[in-house]
Amino acid sequence: MKMESQIRAIVDHAIMEDLGQGDVTTDALIPPALEVRASILVKASGVLAGIEVAEIVFQQVDPSLVFERLVQDGTGMQAGSIVGVVTGKAAGILKAERVALNFLQHLSGIATETAKYVAAVAGTRARILDTRKTTPGLRLLEKYAVRTGGGQNHRQNLGNGVLIKDNHLAALRAGGVGLGEGVKRARANVPRHLKIEVEVDAVEQAQIALDAGADILLLDNMRTTDMRRVVELVDGRALTEASGGITLGNVRAVAETGVDFISIGALTHSVKALDISLEFN
Repeated sequence: MKMESQIRAIVDHAIMEDLGQGDVTTDALIPPALEVRASILVKASGVLAGIEVAEIVFQQVDPSLVFERLVQDGTGMQAGSIVGVVTGKAAGILKAERVALNFLQHLSGIATETAKYVAAVAGTRARILDTRKTTPGLRLLEKYAVRTGGGQNHRQNLGNGVLIKDNHLAALRAGGVGLGEGVKRARANVPRHLKIEVEVDAVEQAQIALDAGADILLLDNMRTTDMRRVVELVDGRALTEASGGITLGNVRAVAETGVDFISIGALTHSVKALDISLEFN
């Protein structure tokens, strides 16, 4: 995993949040010299993500702890799998346990859900994307988990590309500027290497954006019949991305319209954590 300094900063904040005032329970009950061995156990099938983050947590809390990774991120697991073992002082393990598991459960949940969507569109041209609907402060890790599950990242932040959305268009209309002119204005005012993406909800809007030189058309909450019409209209002159109301139940039908991308906010904003625990041996 890259960007280790940023990850450590995220981990430090999480540890301070949980351990900033100490662990009165562990300090009252556990002898400082007591050493144990503990296993990280996966209790539901899924895709692992965040094992390196969990290791960093244990090392940050107690550098003397020894963490052994048994499974690498991106691995599919069955219930009952042991993915890591940590040995050393029981007090250190107990103090790090919840923060490490919080990261591991959350990121593995994202990777697992992403993998389901990727499998659902297999054999089509569509690629699964995330969005910026991420937990504040955790975007770097959540987008990593999406990649671990086989998906791809949309914009990391607002500086990565132009995305003209409905509220941008509403603001432009208030100043007397239409969709086509807005696309041209964006093209004139951003570096040439940045893609211009435009959110459209009707075939007619897609035509205007395409004629104005948009690189990507974001098809927002369109019916699949209209998505097909836009794909035919584009005919390779731009990329197409479907978004809005995408579920595991309809993602295959959306992919079969021929769109290039399908973006899904639920991959990060409301995913269920994977059931993972730490157990002393």
